[in-house]
Order: sequence, then C-alpha cells, then structure tokens
Amino acid sequence: MLRGKHKLKLPTEEEALPGRSVPLKMEAIHTVLKTELKPPYPEGTDIAYFGMGCFWGAEKLFWNLDGVYTTAVGYGAGITPNPTYEEVCSGLTGHNELVKVVFYPAQVSYQELLKVFWENHNPCEGMRQGNDIGTQYRSGIYVSNQDQAATAQASKLSYDSALREQQRDLSTTEIVDQFDFYYAEEYHQQYLAKNPSGYCPNHSCDATGLPRFPDIT
Repeated sequence: MLRGKHKLKLPTEEEALPGRSVPLKMEAIHTVLKTELKPPYPEGTDIAYFGMGCFWGAEKLFWNLDGVYTTAVGYGAGITPNPTYEEVCSGLTGHNELVKVVFYPAQVSYQELLKVFWENHNPCEGMRQGNDIGTQYRSGIYVSNQDQAATAQASKLSYDSALREQQRDLSTTEIVDQFDFYYAEEYHQQYLAKNPSGYCPNHSCDATGLPRFPDIT
C-alpha cells in the first residue's frame, strides 16, 4: 500500500480536505462474482461494512463466502466527499478503508460475517494494522440498521471478554451507525483477483495469536 506520512489523529472538519462533488470512476461488475457493484441489489440482500486494515485482502475474505452477492471497497466514516486514495492516505479526510459486503442473510448470517471480521485482523492496535499505520487502517464495524448495531455491540463485548481472558489489550474497534461511503478507484476493486501476488499481509488470529471469535448464543 501507499507509504508516506500518516496521521494518527482524525482531522476536524476545518482540517479536512475539501474533496469533490463527482464520484470516482469505477467499473460496474465484480471481477470475480460477475455481480453488480452498485445498487439496486436483489431482493432479500442486506449490506454490511467493515474496516479491518488494508481493504485488498479484507475484500477477498468476504467475496469467497457462500451467500455473498457482491463486495466492493471504498472510503467511509470520514469527512471529505469522494476522496482519492492519496487523499485518504494523507490522514486529512478522516476516512477508513472499508469493505462493503452485500449478502443474503438467509444463506450467511451477519454474525458469520462478524466472525470473519474479528478473526482476520488485530482489533487492538488503534490507528494501524501491523505495518500499515494511519487512521485509514483503524478497526471498525459500520452498521446499516439497529439489528446490526445490537449484534455488532454484542460481538465486541464477547470478543473483549475473550481478549481479557488472554490478558490482552481490549479492542479499539469503533461501531458507527451514521456514515458516508464512497467507492474507491477502479483499480482497488477486487485488487487481489487482478493482482494475485499483490500486497496481502496475514493478520488472522492464527498469525497474531489472538483468540477466535466466541459463539454468541
């Protein structure tokens, strides 16, 4: 991913870059799934958003799940409208790198998506993920409705309990229910399908030694 100076503090509205009114250009069809990246989506689907470090590897985790209709990457939960990748990396947009997951809840539950989220990044590192440092790599769950919000909060409590049992730092994961999402540039979409040997660090619990996500009953 792009290296350079990274900010570890979110900007104020006065500090944030102005952005632009026109969305960035991107393709319409998923490279792997051959489904639409933008709405409208089929009846019976729901949408989830996750921030878990570099969005290239994170997106691949979700497009490989049965029951996922489509995935896309973008920037969200910040201030600057329609930011570019370089602007996000400056730390002056407030945005996080997000994966958008459109899924069929009848085939794959939101809790199953959360399991992928918790077990495939380190949620305890604040404004970084491994060697990727900056506010755009923070851990976050971005919910689309109240049911998701309740499930996400319960999952965070459950995972923090598992971390506490290992005497680990608790998660710094943010859970946000009001945010804007802007699609990233075309070359970022399904990046690892287009570039199979591309940058994809392993932040799974097997690599980090962090606990697996406990079942919520």
